Amino acid sequence: MTKARIQFKNGEVLEVTKGITLGEVADLVQNQYTYPIMIGEVGHKLKELSSKVEEDLNDFSFIELNQKDGMRVYQRSMTFLLIAAAKRVVPNCHVLVNHHITGGYFCEFEHEACCTEENIVAIEAEMKKMVIEALPIEKSLMHVPEAMAYFKENGLEDKMKLFKYRRTSTVNMYTLDGIKDYFYGYMLCNTRALKLFKLIPYAYGFILQFPDEKNPHVLPEFKPQPKLSNIFRESEKWARILEVDTVGSLNDIIASGQTDALIKISEALHEKKIASIADKITEKGAVKLVLIAGPSSSGKTTFAKRLCVQLRVNGMKPHLVSIDDYFVNREHTPRDEQGKYDFEALEAIDVDLFNEHMKRLIAGETVEIPTFNFVLGQREYKGNTMCLGEEDVLVIEGIHGLNEKLSYAIPKKNKFKVYVSCLTQLNIDEHNRIPTTDTRLIRRMVRDNAYRGTAPELTLERWASVRRGEEKNIFPFQEEADVMFNTVLIYELAALKAKAEPLLFRVGPDSPYYSEAKRILKFFEYFLVMDSSEIPTNSLLREFVGGSSFE
Repeated sequence: MTKARIQFKNGEVLEVTKGITLGEVADLVQNQYTYPIMIGEVGHKLKELSSKVEEDLNDFSFIELNQKDGMRVYQRSMTFLLIAAAKRVVPNCHVLVNHHITGGYFCEFEHEACCTEENIVAIEAEMKKMVIEALPIEKSLMHVPEAMAYFKENGLEDKMKLFKYRRTSTVNMYTLDGIKDYFYGYMLCNTRALKLFKLIPYAYGFILQFPDEKNPHVLPEFKPQPKLSNIFRESEKWARILEVDTVGSLNDIIASGQTDALIKISEALHEKKIASIADKITEKGAVKLVLIAGPSSSGKTTFAKRLCVQLRVNGMKPHLVSIDDYFVNREHTPRDEQGKYDFEALEAIDVDLFNEHMKRLIAGETVEIPTFNFVLGQREYKGNTMCLGEEDVLVIEGIHGLNEKLSYAIPKKNKFKVYVSCLTQLNIDEHNRIPTTDTRLIRRMVRDNAYRGTAPELTLERWASVRRGEEKNIFPFQEEADVMFNTVLIYELAALKAKAEPLLFRVGPDSPYYSEAKRILKFFEYFLVMDSSEIPTNSLLREFVGGSSFE
């Protein structure tokens, strides 16, 4: 029989029979890996385990469950397993896959009456049974008209709308246990590896919990996040009221030329929420510090400035203060595991000086606020004095704002904490969610290139480090916020597309970030382009696309 040669990136060579699948190759070498193999990679291009080896493969590697791309394959395949198992248990109950929260995907049923503990327990049991059965997940190619007919016949209107605007002649479909569906991204070739999961009743639905890539052997501790859950529900409720909860429905509005009304309503909702937060701060009475925190590219800067406007409407006198001006001098900055300066660590801030200054300001004293010289790495004093009157309030933006250790000396009655994040409520369709981190990454890529000349590849390279800092310094404290604000705009990905696509095309096939750039480019194929000139100059999105009236 004809042989093919697989040259691994680590130098090892494996000779196999042509026609063997990568899944079968994975079975041969799995004992050499710590974690289950999820997908293959040739150079920087991903290849599903269902792919057949028909020629020699060079620069090859397997990706495990503890790697980002491997975890995506696991989560996507687990979603399909959930959908197929639910069809076995409650055939007439349609499962909707929503946002990521509390270590998994929040899911619900189209009809809330189906969401009983009995059904959830039965579906989980069926999923476990289907894992033991090692059912195949088969990939097939369908022409778009054939796929559209299938979607129509099975009541999948969201997928019909999605492919109405796709410039492609074929669709990759997956079949599991007789259920055929479309998924954005790669899948496993069978259910055998989907061993670790749990269904947890939560709110008006349930959580599909899976392991974290940092520790794929166990499920993380389940920690309810009621405040975050409520802000997601509110955003999704608004999306459904506007009838823009999937990409296909957004494309309908763009194609019909009705984006003006959608933009106005979306921006009005933001303004109303910001005004409501200003009212809460005013009503509390004794607030002197408004602490704003959130992950990268959430729009914190514009939010803080718009909040200041609303506070002034309420008769208060807000003053913006940056935590960055309280950085310790460079020689005292802590270092991370690689020996690099860790500017995101709490220890990078002179917390004691910050608390001393805040206490004195609250007491009515005059304080000289420092200015940090980032070129010299030194704190400087330039005569920037401040004294708070009865109506004055400090609006402080910084990643540690929700951490009580930052403002330990300030009484709670004098503080109001705001968590700001970009929580995408738009889904590709009812079974394919849009990660909130993707929206933030796209925002950051566009902004960094426009304002700092940063190449998109460098933004992709730095993103993992940014995410690690958020996991350590921001997300553990988000439920301590007095209020949460969602900065996402339901139309924004269509507006960002025109600016992001050319940047992503710069990432070539030789780049280690090629598969990531290609993944996002494929994602943008679902969207029609929206003219960004229609975006108001005070919009949070202007912080990223330019033209903000706050600059």
